[in-house]
Amino acid sequence: MIVPCLAATTLAAQAATPAPPTRFGIADLDRLADVAEPDLSADGAALVYSVSTVNRAEDLAQTDLWRVGFDGSARKRLTNTPKSSESRPLWSPDGKSIAYLSDAPPPRKPEVGKEGEGRDDEEEEEISQVWLMPAAGGAARRVTSFASGVDDYVWSPDGKRVAVIVRDPERPAGVPEPKNPPPIVTTRYQFKEDGTGYLDGRRTHLYVVDIATGRAEQITSGDHDELLPAWSPDGKLIAYVSKRGVDPDRHLNYDIYVVEPRAGASERQLTTFPGSDLDPYWETRPSWSPDSSRIAYLQSGEDKWIYYAPWQLAVVDVASGKARLVAPIDRCVTKPHWSPDGRHLYALVERSRVTLVEKIDADSGERAELTHGNRFDYDLAVSGNDRVVVLGGDDAHPYEISAVEPQGLRALTDHNAFLRQRTLASVEPIAFRSDGIDVEGLLVKPVGYQPGKRYPTILRIHGGPVYQFSHEFMADWQVYAAQGYAVVAVNPRGSSGRGFDFARAIYADWGNVDVKDVVAGVEHVIGMGIADPQRLGLGGWSYGGILTNAVIARDTRFKAAISGAGASNMYAMYGHDQYVREYTLELGTPWKDREQYDRASYPFLHADRITTPTMFQCAQDDFNVPCLGAEQMYQALRAQNVPTQLVVYPGQNHQLTVPSYLSDRLTRNLAWYDRYLKETP
Repeated sequence: MIVPCLAATTLAAQAATPAPPTRFGIADLDRLADVAEPDLSADGAALVYSVSTVNRAEDLAQTDLWRVGFDGSARKRLTNTPKSSESRPLWSPDGKSIAYLSDAPPPRKPEVGKEGEGRDDEEEEEISQVWLMPAAGGAARRVTSFASGVDDYVWSPDGKRVAVIVRDPERPAGVPEPKNPPPIVTTRYQFKEDGTGYLDGRRTHLYVVDIATGRAEQITSGDHDELLPAWSPDGKLIAYVSKRGVDPDRHLNYDIYVVEPRAGASERQLTTFPGSDLDPYWETRPSWSPDSSRIAYLQSGEDKWIYYAPWQLAVVDVASGKARLVAPIDRCVTKPHWSPDGRHLYALVERSRVTLVEKIDADSGERAELTHGNRFDYDLAVSGNDRVVVLGGDDAHPYEISAVEPQGLRALTDHNAFLRQRTLASVEPIAFRSDGIDVEGLLVKPVGYQPGKRYPTILRIHGGPVYQFSHEFMADWQVYAAQGYAVVAVNPRGSSGRGFDFARAIYADWGNVDVKDVVAGVEHVIGMGIADPQRLGLGGWSYGGILTNAVIARDTRFKAAISGAGASNMYAMYGHDQYVREYTLELGTPWKDREQYDRASYPFLHADRITTPTMFQCAQDDFNVPCLGAEQMYQALRAQNVPTQLVVYPGQNHQLTVPSYLSDRLTRNLAWYDRYLKETP
């Protein structure tokens, strides 16, 4: 017989014992929280940020706002809206309010004589507008009511207005929506864009909105777009980015303009470099110095080099327009913020496999590293009293926010604490020679790795092509490693983090030296005694899919491949995806530069050399790398009876966002690799 009190004591002891860690699995994708968009109050006392989590019932990612003190206290969720999302939180200059973007419908307004009845929220179209809430949280009110919503915004220094970026409306005010959509008519050189759709004559322009009344004034107009507004600290000017000229779609010559915040004011072009001055792709806005005399921004190379040239930190004098590079280092720099004294700039600096926060002297360019080690920092914020926070992570930790202090980082958020109950695979740097060149990458050993034992191995290939694998948390790698796979992630020539010459080595020559480099990475891990040469797979998304196709067309050793959002017939992609400008700059045109297009289309034109069982995946509404690329390669392999499969994700753009689709993709990937790398043929 068990004594009751003893049984209770035993159960209590068992409950107090933490459960042993388990391996990371596909189901954990739905538990990951995506922390982003940190903003410090002017006095540095508190931080507001956004957190995206999976709403399983609605099968969508939902974003809410959070607040935490700089001392780490009073962490609080500010919004909890299951059917809408809040993003881009910004403190008001006086610290009493928080503005943000939300796609929530406006508050119900009962009709006269029908108390308690109002519009059906379910029928409201989800369009982002600027909202305002008290700094401590609570009831919010909608500030803007643009028919096409608000794309971006910033506060005025006095806190009485916001500058917003708004796309021209589809139809004039008061004109009802037609029963069926009207025909799409365009004369634009670039006529489509992923996430936006077909591009017509509508453009995005700058407006100023009064916070109290909601009254809006249009500041800019014309056949061009304005983006990335930034209000000067003295309140006199708004800076923004725009491409101008006879046909802005044909070039990448972005420039910074300034204008007074009033209707009818004349714009002034500030930068004149004949290349990209603050391309929006870099997710960085103009940064005003505290005295409003200078603007820090990013400058790239001439148009010819598209995304291959590193983005350099530059400063322009607002009065004279004289610009200079602050610290030319042949590496990409992003997200510059001025120190309150105007003597330094805080920025993110990319190096091989890491991106770290640095403090850069605005005059001398002298640099000091503020974050250290194998990590990837993605964003930062600076307060008016020189407090700094960074959004970043590493191999075992998704992005969280930390205070940057002399003694090191101090964590302020912890939204992925459940990972402490997961056994994660180790990630280590690797380096090897390929074709006489030093190449680097990362190796993930299987959970429970035993020295001397060989494992089925997956080569992962990154997108871009000018991008790199870094020391950041990669959920799919952890799933593969938990299931007994080694993962090899190579940064071949064409990757960022190693300078201009390393990146442009694949310019107009895709699928050549980068194929050699990724294959050399696999051979290196075979030589380490880890990878089983008879059980090799590979895969990637976007350029990772493009390069996957190139590898299997040139090397038959791989037993399974997964090509996501890839393409191999560049003749067909010309005019079908969103990159007509980039194709013309790098490859030329199909009717004049056949040799270039033949070389870029090698996997499709030589598909008869492919023997690797390959799954092709794509997103139905992707205008970045449309499904045509996957469909053609699937058809080519199907015609030759090579084992293949085509998977199309409905209604998705280039980056999948539906949680069930993300889980489905990884589940299918794992099953495909298991079938060809683990099961007995």
